[in-house]
Amino acid sequence: MKQALKLVTVALGLAIAAQSMAADLTVISFGGANKAAQVKAFYQPWEAAGKGKIVAGEYNGEMAKVKAMVDTNSVSWDLVEVESPELSRGCDEDMFETLDPALFGNKADYVPGAIQSCGVGFFVWSTVLAYNADKLKTAPTSWADFWDTTKFPGKRGLRKGAKYTLEFALMADGVAPKDVYKVLASKDGQNRAFKKLDELKPNIQWWEAGAQPPQYLASGDVVMSSAYNGRIAAVQKESNLKVVWTGGIYDFDAWAIPKGAKNAEEAKKFIAYSVQPEQQKIYSENIAYGPANSKAVALLDKGILKDMPTTPENIADQVQIDVTFWADNGEQLEQRFNSWAAK
Repeated sequence: MKQALKLVTVALGLAIAAQSMAADLTVISFGGANKAAQVKAFYQPWEAAGKGKIVAGEYNGEMAKVKAMVDTNSVSWDLVEVESPELSRGCDEDMFETLDPALFGNKADYVPGAIQSCGVGFFVWSTVLAYNADKLKTAPTSWADFWDTTKFPGKRGLRKGAKYTLEFALMADGVAPKDVYKVLASKDGQNRAFKKLDELKPNIQWWEAGAQPPQYLASGDVVMSSAYNGRIAAVQKESNLKVVWTGGIYDFDAWAIPKGAKNAEEAKKFIAYSVQPEQQKIYSENIAYGPANSKAVALLDKGILKDMPTTPENIADQVQIDVTFWADNGEQLEQRFNSWAAK
């Protein structure tokens, strides 16, 4: 008996030692419903398995903060959630650690584009047209309807930035989703998008945080809004908010490790853990974003799949964000947009 107790004590001691050896990981996300899903799917199970503590923080995507940390060699974040254009820019500017794709298993198991040289997409989300069915007599079906203030009077919500907003303006002007980036690549196409935005400007209520569109729609401040599909799905049980998938723009959110992160090796293990089918399944059960690991789809309930941006019928008339376009033109177009919005 004494021997058994001794062994238990030794085992406990080793477990505690192992836990104290596991590094605390500082993980930075965009917050909100997305962060709540990450907590359930990744942070809590990771901690429960004795892999170390997660110190969870939030930011609004400002890459200047990451760049300043890397440039001054004072990196306090181990892992940061980024959208694809920022991942691409960060990779080009040597802001992120390079990752070995072998760490994440078979590339063929993932949605194309998820595994990048210095980041891994861990879910797919869409920016879509959303509306409150209680406030509209007729349901809108396109961005052309979004721009039609005669048929659908009232304010419109749009994200305060060039990205997505310019694409939606072109679709409203009759450009097919598949041709949007071809048109936007030219000076004439960019001018066309801003001209179309001019038409709607008096009716726009800008939003900057993902939580705002559902609030604006529920209160009747706006009759339609661009919105992240997961934010709308999160409130559909207690509201009559609906999504139009046609003309949506889908993208990955990815994990990236800032160059010089103190716990880079541990962070790589966390990324690999977060893209396992079981963790991906829990994530998608808690927010309507598509799993990046296709093997998780079979584990999901059919009722959940209808709200996923990645089901064949929902993705059919959407467009994947053109990461290269935004990496090349983002800075200039955001500046132009900001001065246009300020007028």
